Amino acid sequence: MQDLTITKVELFKVPPRWLFLKITTASGIFGWGEPVVEGRAATVEACIREMEEHLIGHPANKIEDFWQMIYRGGFYRGGPVLMSALSGIDQAMWDIKGKALGVPIYELLGGAVRDKVKIYGWVHGDTPEEIGKAAQWRMDNGFQAVKLNVCDHMEWIDTPAKVKQAAAKLAAVRSVVGDDICIGVDLHGRVHKGQAKAIAKALEPYDPYFLEELVLSENNDTLKSISDYTSIPIATGERMYSRWDFKRVLEQGTVDILQPDLSHAGGISEVKKIATMAEAYDVAIAPHCPLGPISLAAALQIDFNCINALIQETSLGIHYNVGADLVDYLTDPDGFGLRDGFVPLMTKPGLGIEIDEEKVRAAATTGHNWKNPIWRNPDGSVTEW
Repeated sequence: MQDLTITKVELFKVPPRWLFLKITTASGIFGWGEPVVEGRAATVEACIREMEEHLIGHPANKIEDFWQMIYRGGFYRGGPVLMSALSGIDQAMWDIKGKALGVPIYELLGGAVRDKVKIYGWVHGDTPEEIGKAAQWRMDNGFQAVKLNVCDHMEWIDTPAKVKQAAAKLAAVRSVVGDDICIGVDLHGRVHKGQAKAIAKALEPYDPYFLEELVLSENNDTLKSISDYTSIPIATGERMYSRWDFKRVLEQGTVDILQPDLSHAGGISEVKKIATMAEAYDVAIAPHCPLGPISLAAALQIDFNCINALIQETSLGIHYNVGADLVDYLTDPDGFGLRDGFVPLMTKPGLGIEIDEEKVRAAATTGHNWKNPIWRNPDGSVTEW
């Protein structure tokens, strides 16, 4: 019988902005996780080091027990740092369990409900012309769905010109891709309540797939008036960290798509529960994932298993990926098997990918200190990035 007692915990801060975790067991089986808060990698690393005394000696197959011990065993709980640290550990434990049993993780969750998962790629540019060209590049590479930001620096209430600029960017993409392609719109929490309806109204003629983080998650109570106003599906969730956070928006009935992040919202264990809750409210999920290959592999295990999984974000070619891209740390660059905008059912054990450990160790000697920019309005006041 395999001894799955955890004996070693290693962390690797690698470009462009990721943190990888490797957990090794007494039998030599190891698992990978991706615990990180973008721009706070060192903070999450320190959090995992604090958890290490609970990890060493714990059976890696007792995933739920560890999750509950860390979540409930401390007086203070939740939040981005603790939940992101726990997320990466949870991913690695599931990876170990799948490898020990010789099956993909989705098999341990009840099996697959689909043969392939649709993904979307980011399009980026400062002008409608640049964004249109980026959308064409995605179409030329087989994508059947894309996502973009349509606004940047926003005042609490901004000018009609800013609203029209946002609409022009979406219009440029729609003119390139046609009506058979889904276009997600990410507002990144940059819009405030007083501007939200005007933005939604301006974007509606171009039929976006969803409006993501139209307002900050701490202002989710404002989504009721917005969802009643527009026909565009409302999406949110990347800055929500547990089923208790998501419970509130489900009860309010104001969100159509939940976007938990497998590296922030408690890992595979918790996102499976969030997805099941969402299904009971007839709400879809579309896991957030602008991160690395381990986080994506974890998200795909959920996508294959959950009937209400709609589409999957990937960071392939995203503008953040400077110095390394999504597949650069895989032994096989085609490890996800992306074809015609879909990832086919992954069949290898655990997370289903093989990390190039030699490359990871080499990259960790360089590391990174990625931070998001600080934006200010013309009057010098800080605004949302």
